[in-house]
Amino acid sequence: MSNEYCVDICGYEAKLPILPLPSGISICFFNLHGNQTLTEHSGKQLAERVRGCDIVLTAESKGLQLAHVVARELGHEYYAVCRKSKKLYMQDGLQTSVQSITTGEVQTLYLSKHDAELIKGKRVAIVDDVVSTGGSLKGLEEMVRLAGGEVAAKAFVLAEGDAAERDDIIYLATIPILKTE
Repeated sequence: MSNEYCVDICGYEAKLPILPLPSGISICFFNLHGNQTLTEHSGKQLAERVRGCDIVLTAESKGLQLAHVVARELGHEYYAVCRKSKKLYMQDGLQTSVQSITTGEVQTLYLSKHDAELIKGKRVAIVDDVVSTGGSLKGLEEMVRLAGGEVAAKAFVLAEGDAAERDDIIYLATIPILKTE
């Protein structure tokens, strides 16, 4: 097995390192941190696909810069962020628990009161880098419900493994989940 996987993301070729997880599978590791060109490209592509949404929601941390670009392209002043640790200013916010393929553990997501107010009564576009098992997505959907919003779109740069078979998500390209040899 090569130690990288090439994927075409709407005309942008990305080379992703293949990393083994303790569970016995390997993932094509997609990292937007620091890659301005890929982030801008992906964010603009996703913005075109979620037009009509009132607010963008993402989970920290790899979705942050992506959500920033999508929100900017849609003309939104703000976007909402679910954090993975409770900050001092979030004492009166919302929380829910999720399990994702990359962590393998249950995590709690937190949403500040400010961001919950941004979502209340609004059509929300959930935006993130990769969807795989859908664990993190379920947590984000629950957060929208708790905040009183409506999930209008679920958009990702990449759909990993079986996620590509879902008909309720938007994605730009697919990547496989690989068996560790």
